[in-house]
Amino acid sequence: MVLRSESEYETFKNEYLNQYFESLNISAEEPDWNVMILKAMSFKEFQDCKALLDMLDDDGYVGKYKFFIEKKFEEMIDWFPKVKLEINTRPLPAYAENNRKVSLLDLYLAVKREGGHRRVTDNHMWAVISKDMGLDYDDGELMRLMYAMYLDVLVYNNKIKSTQQAAAEKEIKEDVGDKRRTRSIEMNEGTSMQSSAEQGGASEEHYALFAGNDWYGLKRL
Repeated sequence: MVLRSESEYETFKNEYLNQYFESLNISAEEPDWNVMILKAMSFKEFQDCKALLDMLDDDGYVGKYKFFIEKKFEEMIDWFPKVKLEINTRPLPAYAENNRKVSLLDLYLAVKREGGHRRVTDNHMWAVISKDMGLDYDDGELMRLMYAMYLDVLVYNNKIKSTQQAAAEKEIKEDVGDKRRTRSIEMNEGTSMQSSAEQGGASEEHYALFAGNDWYGLKRL
């Protein structure tokens, strides 16, 4: 019965969205690159997970492409525990009572909006989270358990990865600063302009298509 209900829901959603996209009259010569990027995403390492989570910081982007993001989010939730944690006992999709499907993307966004798992727990807000997701207040404890089962370790790993990336970027900036100070000293000591230019060109190459490895870099590009 659960599978049949899910199939009927997906059929209705797909038919509705197909009609909606057709009404937009999007030309085949003008593809939506954001949709193409989302569809092309695959999860082979945690950096792929981090890229998707970084996308979710942009509320406007999430609102516009939520249908595609939700599908990719579930792929990520399915991949991470099986491959990284070697856990195969967490079924997807997730359901509450009365065969109501729980959107893990909505759960992630709701908890993130309220300041994270610890703040929601300390302020006894899981019932509010449940209600915000269209469920009942009584489902609050279930939402807490689902967050712990599906999302908590993923968010924790993302914070570790972000910290490591920030530390690496800081180290690179400090290294670049040291090199610039060294070149400045050399120039003040009488180093020739030609030699300085050659050294600067070798150490500070610019790449027209380089936009950074994070979501914000891609968005700027």
